[in-house]
Amino acid sequence: MRLFCAVFLALMLGAPGASVAQTVTEVSQLRVERAEDELLVSAQVLFDLPSAVEDALLKGVAMYFAVEAEILRERWYWYDRRVTLAERRLRLAYMPLTRRWRLNVTSGVGSENNVGLALNQNFDTLPQALASVKRLSGWKIADAGDIESGGKYKLELRFRLDLSQLPRPFQIGAIGKDDWDIATSMTMPLSSHTLR
Repeated sequence: MRLFCAVFLALMLGAPGASVAQTVTEVSQLRVERAEDELLVSAQVLFDLPSAVEDALLKGVAMYFAVEAEILRERWYWYDRRVTLAERRLRLAYMPLTRRWRLNVTSGVGSENNVGLALNQNFDTLPQALASVKRLSGWKIADAGDIESGGKYKLELRFRLDLSQLPRPFQIGAIGKDDWDIATSMTMPLSSHTLR
């Protein structure tokens, strides 16, 4: 009986051996299309917002998400060569006075990371705002002229909660915590039909 009580108490207090539910994040419906002289990506990122992140949002702390799409040319003799890198930054914040959610999206294409798009949206509920964070639709990741003919290419898509943008006390508290770990990546080969 004492052993059972000790194990139960250790699990309740969060002993080092106790398991914690980790946030499951994955990319689905990843698609690359060519429209005129642009390569566009569409995808759906699936994750449930952890309670610690939601609590911080409700207290007025903005959360920053980063999405990166990198096209690589495969090489058998060396590391794959980066052809282009597109980045998208999403800032989600709760506005207590209006009781609305605000999403700011900035996007850039190329190594210079020029801002190509800035979008601000307001939402009435958190699920509506998160649906927009999780959805990539027709996002320009490259110009078709960046792709040379006669090579194998692949796309690497990465999505994460950018902890480096949080206030310092949250950064310190989030290190090593599974409920702050929202990140995923997916690699997909690009067919010659998509590229030409």
